[in-house]
Amino acid sequence: MINLSNIVLSLGHKLLFNNVSCVFEQQKIGLVGRNGAGKSTLLKIIAGQIKPDSGVVTMRLGKRIAYMPQELTFSSELSVFDETCQVFADRLNLEHEKIELEKKLAQGAVNAEALIERYLVVEQAARSVDKHALFERARSVLVGLGFNQDLQNKSVQALSLGWRMRVVLAKLLLQDADFYLFDEPTNHLDLVGKEWFFNFLKQSASGFLLVTHDRYFLDGVCERIVEVENGKLMQYAGNFSRYVVQKEEQLAVKRSAYERQQREIEKKQTTIDRFRASANRSKMAQSMLKQLEKIELIEIEPPVPVMRIALPPVERPSAVVLSVKNVAYGYDQEPLFKNVTFEILRGQKVALVAPNGAGKTTLFNILAGLVSAQQGTVAMGQFVNMAFFVQDQARALNPAHTVFEEVNLAVDAPEKTVRALLGAFLFSGDEIGKKISVLSGGEKNRVAMVKIFLKKANFLLLDEPTNHLDLPSKEILCQALLKYDGTMLLVSHDQDFINRIATRILELTPQGVHSYEGNYETYLWTKKQQASPVSDTDKKRPVPVDPNTAASPQKKNKSAEYDHKRVKWLERRIAQLEKELASQAEELSGYAFHTADHRQIVARMKKMDEELAACLAEWQKHYE
Repeated sequence: MINLSNIVLSLGHKLLFNNVSCVFEQQKIGLVGRNGAGKSTLLKIIAGQIKPDSGVVTMRLGKRIAYMPQELTFSSELSVFDETCQVFADRLNLEHEKIELEKKLAQGAVNAEALIERYLVVEQAARSVDKHALFERARSVLVGLGFNQDLQNKSVQALSLGWRMRVVLAKLLLQDADFYLFDEPTNHLDLVGKEWFFNFLKQSASGFLLVTHDRYFLDGVCERIVEVENGKLMQYAGNFSRYVVQKEEQLAVKRSAYERQQREIEKKQTTIDRFRASANRSKMAQSMLKQLEKIELIEIEPPVPVMRIALPPVERPSAVVLSVKNVAYGYDQEPLFKNVTFEILRGQKVALVAPNGAGKTTLFNILAGLVSAQQGTVAMGQFVNMAFFVQDQARALNPAHTVFEEVNLAVDAPEKTVRALLGAFLFSGDEIGKKISVLSGGEKNRVAMVKIFLKKANFLLLDEPTNHLDLPSKEILCQALLKYDGTMLLVSHDQDFINRIATRILELTPQGVHSYEGNYETYLWTKKQQASPVSDTDKKRPVPVDPNTAASPQKKNKSAEYDHKRVKWLERRIAQLEKELASQAEELSGYAFHTADHRQIVARMKKMDEELAACLAEWQKHYE
């Protein structure tokens, strides 16, 4: 399909690609590598937007390639729907061309024979065009990407950059290309749009090369991973989880070979130095030195810093950390949401999900006390110390501060503790002396998270904490939040992140919230069952899978290794549920029988008992 032959490219003094040769067939491929490795540049080379210093890119004759950049300056006075349908212009214009040809023939054109020949071709092609089907297909893709009827009728130039990029993506997908080049296509999609795009890619016959920081896609839709490393391309069969295993195995072998070579070089260098001191052996030393210089050195990437996070303990709050009752908010008499009622219990990790524009950030601002609810009440429990992570960290941080100053001035913690946690979040050495103003978006997010953890808050409100983070940074944040023993409510458009962190999902709708126990996969399964009723034998709700131990968040691995990890997770979950039940029972003893508080705790304990029974039943099956 696509053939790269001896590609060499340098940008400034940095050699990005060193004699790279590779063939991409019509497969679903994830492109990974460290920031700055050249992933986006490789896509631009294939798309013809950057010319390499040497080497050629060839493509199979008759195959269509489509490219989507990260950002694109794009505007149009047409409506979203009409602009999207421009992708069908060649087919839609056939009818117009046919009419024009008929006029020329009726006027007795000199080149009538050529016009008749063209007319027959156009007339036959026009008959095969089903305008209705094309328009319905365009509407289907737009709806999938989050455009309701009002947005479809809106002018493109009135949209934000994020929504314009969705129009670009819609037009791209409607091209039916044989192979797509996607550079961070999910950046501007909400969870609903991502889920639709995810399913589109899974069902599509097209191949693609996908750059994304979203592991959910790399695991769920990619059948091959290509890594950009040290100016070379390395290919791995399987999805991202399989790549991680293969990569670690290869690195272990390479490190061993590197260490052996270094020992051998050191040994020979010692001999050379000794021989140089001898008049009789100086020529031998020169000969050995020449041989040493000819050795092809094994190169390895510097190891990714190992994260050792030690979070400060937090104060134990009351059993109910947050209580929200009948909260409503809207603009210009138009309700954004109403009847929002829910509780968050101590120790729960809850994700709030909804399409863009549903009011997630507004609700967070109400919970944080930054905006007043137009109706209803919000009450924090006793001994609750809340910290709020806002989306726009560029405004929340002081650009004149250094990384260390920004954290140290905001928290009451020893300098040693501040430096240690900054180091765990990849700020060490000279990095902590950087000004906030020069940091990337991802680096600013990491600084903000360090501040939040050191404030010893026992309740976290996290609004898009994964924005701008690459895969290693997301992993750091995941590990930190998994170790955090407080309570949290988070919003994120990253499915894998929610799946690994959340133990409960709150779905925000204009009419209120719906609560779903379990992680994001369980939520999707439940929604699917609600949309498509099945037989009673298929309605049994699955026990949530712990994606932090499962081999893949999308496919159940039935190997012995998976079974072992699954059993370990079940044992941890059973212990956690038993601990929570004991805590609730202790809380229950403080309330009079049949009071409202007593009934609420009994209801919560009933749900925990049901999940505990399901976990115990599955655990027992592993030993039958």
